Amino acid sequence: MTIAQPTPVQPTLWLWDEPAPDHRQRILAQSTDRVAWLRARSRGITATDVAKLSSERSILTVAREKYYGSRFSGNAFTDHGREREPEIATWVRANHGIEPSAALFHAHGEKAHLATPDGVAVISGAVVLSEIKTTSTAWKSIPRSYLRQVFWQQYVLGAERTLVVWEQHDNFVPVHPEPKCLWVDRDDNEIHILVGRANKVLETLRRGAG
Repeated sequence: MTIAQPTPVQPTLWLWDEPAPDHRQRILAQSTDRVAWLRARSRGITATDVAKLSSERSILTVAREKYYGSRFSGNAFTDHGREREPEIATWVRANHGIEPSAALFHAHGEKAHLATPDGVAVISGAVVLSEIKTTSTAWKSIPRSYLRQVFWQQYVLGAERTLVVWEQHDNFVPVHPEPKCLWVDRDDNEIHILVGRANKVLETLRRGAG
């Protein structure tokens, strides 16, 4: 008789043995003070960095970009996003009770793991986040790079869910009267992978970025 072997299952990641301290005790800077915010971000791995960690091969690319700096300083699309974000954040607060946030947080026990979610709230005892995007294309689903960003933010703050909110525009004019949104639950298996890749980026940076 042949006995079927169980399919390997990646273990759920337990990121700390004790409850993490209140996320508000782990604020390093505010994006309203851009100089201090950029300085603090440069010392660790942010959700923006993690969004690019799509594979093991991307680790060196992200490390080199962190080490040498990025040439990208923004364009008309990023300018539009920054302009629309406060308006969309007001809609999120009115409809979902998530307050806008400009704070840069570090993870419990790891000050080099950083995130600046667009909104933070504690609802029924659980930390929830919001992430706001603008797009010139219709989404059939949330892009994978944004999901990596969301999972990283959940890890850093100890959040259970994130409301991803996006507003489509046509030549920078909103297409719909209200943005669209979708809740994304925490995924510890995805977080486990991202934490591993982020730590490899930090290790590469300590060696001089290859």
